[in-house]
Amino acid sequence: MTARHVVEGPWFDELEVGQEFTSAPGCTLTAGRAATHQALVGDRLVLPLDDDLATRVAGAPVAHPALVWNVAIGQSTVATHHVRANLFYRRLALLRQPAIGDTLRTVTRVVALRENTRRAGRPPTGLAALRMTTRDQEGRAVLDFYRCAMLPLRGTAATGRADDLDAVGAEPLGEDDLEASVAGWDLGAWARTRPPRGDGAVVRAGDVVVPLGGDVVTGAPELARLTLNVARVHHDERAAGGRRLVYGGHTIALASAQAARALPGLVTVLGWAGCDHVGPVHEEDVLDSEVLVERIRPSRTGGAVLDLRVRVRAHAEPEPRPVLDWRFSALHVSPPTSGGELRLDRG
Repeated sequence: MTARHVVEGPWFDELEVGQEFTSAPGCTLTAGRAATHQALVGDRLVLPLDDDLATRVAGAPVAHPALVWNVAIGQSTVATHHVRANLFYRRLALLRQPAIGDTLRTVTRVVALRENTRRAGRPPTGLAALRMTTRDQEGRAVLDFYRCAMLPLRGTAATGRADDLDAVGAEPLGEDDLEASVAGWDLGAWARTRPPRGDGAVVRAGDVVVPLGGDVVTGAPELARLTLNVARVHHDERAAGGRRLVYGGHTIALASAQAARALPGLVTVLGWAGCDHVGPVHEEDVLDSEVLVERIRPSRTGGAVLDLRVRVRAHAEPEPRPVLDWRFSALHVSPPTSGGELRLDRG
């Protein structure tokens, strides 16, 4: 008799704290993958688009940070094949800015588990907090971050899992940690090649910058495939209750693109404090952002470090609905004035 085997990832009640997942294939950041990613999210961040300038500043053509974290998140989905939703990301440390040609490999470890309160008429679910560690082909640390996924149980028996998820990834990134990945970069080469005009708005801490116009979400399954994301809800509408969910990294990448439009002169992302998915995103949704500049401070590179909070909404009737709340730090090419202000180019 021929046996039939179903290949699938773990359910919530099959996870254990300390369990590791290492089976995701490595992914080389080629120019082709970078171009496909850029076509899907449309980011205008300068260095990943300009290999000549990137080589002058960073020593080699650089990969877009959103491509880097999207691949790492995708590699971690071997642990979340059955995911219903991703609730948050925390403390994403970008420990190295990879170059085109680097290969990423990610280990995913379960760090906390909490079963959700059961509700009549709904299948039981639980929250799995995961820690992802990504290294390149030489074993150098690239990313270290946490995320929390909601997964269904295979069975009906209570698991008793009640770990404290508030403590996961709560330790903030230090200022020195944030700038370590760009310590050897030459922002003077940027200024010599692309002299800043300073003909735009003067931005101060507490200001909100709004890039006019939204971005339509297209190519959602293609981006999931590109980044090795195997979560069923991004590919199979049956697993998503009749309508595919957009991969969270897609929404974050569009938010990154809008932040780059809002703040010309952004060089790269240095790290995340956290990111909350506050609502679902579907294909053909139109997303727009508001960028709150929480803090501006001088960078050791000669530019500025900006602490930003991007709130993203999807157009809907009768009112737009919030979908993302993302807090991160980024490097800007222009240093702040003595008064802590930043004068932007018009873009």
